[in-house]
Amino acid sequence: MIPDSRTVLVTGGAGYIGAHAALALAERGYRPLVLDNLSKGHREPIERALGAPVIQADTRDRAALDAIFARERIDAVMHFAAFIEVGESVVDPLRFYENNVHGTVTLLQAMQAAGVSRFVFSSTCATYGVPEIVPIPEDHPQNPLNPYGRSKLVVEKILAECETAWGLRSVSFRYFNAAGAHPSGLLGEDHDPETHLIPLVLSAALGKRPSIRIFGEDYDTSDGTCIRDYIHVSDLADAHVLGLAYLLGGGASTAVNLGNGRGFSVKEVIAAATRVTGRPIAVEKAERRPGDSPVLVGSSARARKLLGWSPRYPDLETILAHAWAWHQRKA
Repeated sequence: MIPDSRTVLVTGGAGYIGAHAALALAERGYRPLVLDNLSKGHREPIERALGAPVIQADTRDRAALDAIFARERIDAVMHFAAFIEVGESVVDPLRFYENNVHGTVTLLQAMQAAGVSRFVFSSTCATYGVPEIVPIPEDHPQNPLNPYGRSKLVVEKILAECETAWGLRSVSFRYFNAAGAHPSGLLGEDHDPETHLIPLVLSAALGKRPSIRIFGEDYDTSDGTCIRDYIHVSDLADAHVLGLAYLLGGGASTAVNLGNGRGFSVKEVIAAATRVTGRPIAVEKAERRPGDSPVLVGSSARARKLLGWSPRYPDLETILAHAWAWHQRKA
């Protein structure tokens, strides 16, 4: 890819996926401006990786956004700033809609006022709900099971309406389960509290927690546990850079799945982590969580055809090995 010096505002850029995308942009010659309210993100790792400060601001703060767009010549926006935990969204849906939807609307208003019309959106496979077809294609019906997925679907619809109203062009990436860590060890997954399976499993392998809970063993799957499509976070970041280049090159708005096209059950992930770490991982059974789909595996044919994207790290054990190396350093 030819280096591109254009400036990209990366909201939520101190978070897990946003930070990896910001670093991928920098590695390809773009100038990422990282914006994060730091309620969940981590300033130091991305500032160290980029050699540039994080702009501490919230996407719901219109005055702060207007000041940034007035000060900087921004060519496009990558939007990662959102609450993401499914269980939290079920308990407190209004908080999710206020942050995920209102925050995006405020950002779009600032973009419209500044004349910025290219937008890469961090959406989710949770917009699909229970799949009727596996692997899931992009034209699959969207019937989210939880407020988190619905908040992302609402934004996708808003983006389409903004295109009609004022010419916004966007790529919405519906990705499956992000996992792993940057191969350099600069960045990794660090949520507080942590609810994602792979870091929880590795935390148990490190002895930081006594066991890993399996939420439901009575799903209609091969071993009764949920099946997910795990995709390396660096592969996600690469796709976002390709999506940006597609828009900058005049590409039409679209939605694109990002996954490896292969699912692994909770028990299979735990078994693979045991092999990678060489350590025993204790397991305890728990009830199903509300809002969980039994199987989520995606087709990434559109990403491959439209963007020329191909995962560099499709193997589950490689994903686990990169995450394990990062968690050991962090420990």
